[in-house]
Amino acid sequence: MKAIVYRDYGSADVLRCEEIEKPVPGVDEVLIRVRAASVNPLDWKVMSGGPFIVRMLLGLGKPKIKRPGVDVAGTIEVTGKNVTQFKQGDEVFGTCRGAFAEYGTSKSGTGVKSALVKKPDNVTFEQAASIPVAGLTALQGLRDHGRIQTGQSVLINGAAGGVGTFAVQIAKAFGAKVTGVCSTRNVDMVRSIGADRVIDYTQEDFTTRSEPYDLLLDCIGNRSLSACRRILNPTGRLVLVGAPKDISIAALVASLTAVLVLSPFLRKKMTFFIAKGKPEDLTILGELMTSGKIKAVIDRRYRLSEAAEAFRYLEEGHARGKVIITCEDGGEL
Repeated sequence: MKAIVYRDYGSADVLRCEEIEKPVPGVDEVLIRVRAASVNPLDWKVMSGGPFIVRMLLGLGKPKIKRPGVDVAGTIEVTGKNVTQFKQGDEVFGTCRGAFAEYGTSKSGTGVKSALVKKPDNVTFEQAASIPVAGLTALQGLRDHGRIQTGQSVLINGAAGGVGTFAVQIAKAFGAKVTGVCSTRNVDMVRSIGADRVIDYTQEDFTTRSEPYDLLLDCIGNRSLSACRRILNPTGRLVLVGAPKDISIAALVASLTAVLVLSPFLRKKMTFFIAKGKPEDLTILGELMTSGKIKAVIDRRYRLSEAAEAFRYLEEGHARGKVIITCEDGGEL
């Protein structure tokens, strides 16, 4: 089968489209014929290796993870003998190992790399592949950590990105009044997906506004914690789900430490988290898409052999919504 692999850390130049052996699913796994996958910032951050402390986990000299890709949508090809909830031919979406390939495996159960559910009939493979990491982050950030309530005033910093586009729509589905922060070129798009108000960050610093917010979901991390807290209501919440791509590891650790140490003593709560791969939450997101309450914002599509180009584009930091990779012979998407 064709798959995207890399054997050294580095830029998108280390990616290769090669013929490798098709994976064999374990007893608790399924083999997925990949129809579409989506690229996340985490994919190229892992590929680059990051700072030394990160490489201690990923492999010091050579990467332990050699096949990138997590978000997937496709068709079940083979099921392990202990798998009961799926059968051959089922159309599914969720997460798997090495999604940038013609085939990938996913464990039947829960976890960051093992959440899989059936795809709704009226959702395309491309739309479904855009959901997992970004959609789960937006849903869990707003609902579980932001404790969003109907009628609240919510600000999404980074409203045009993968997480942000889902967050705007999910917040509206919860009945919130939503303000999105984005660049000039994305103002109309963010407004079109439901934002009640849009702030162009090239013209205005959202942290200087006098209007207080009940919840701030920060997908960018380009403003200080104190500045973000300043625009919250007395009992408001700041949820961090992103950081600038050029932030140093020291600055990142200092920021996260401040959140952990200070938040318990403050009325304005702060938190950061990593999304969990919960099949029940994927089901919720699929239902929201089926009902039309949320839609996938897809910026660009690339063929499997063009994966390096997709990575380069995403790394530029200007993608609107999601970047999709499809297999050349994947058929109608």
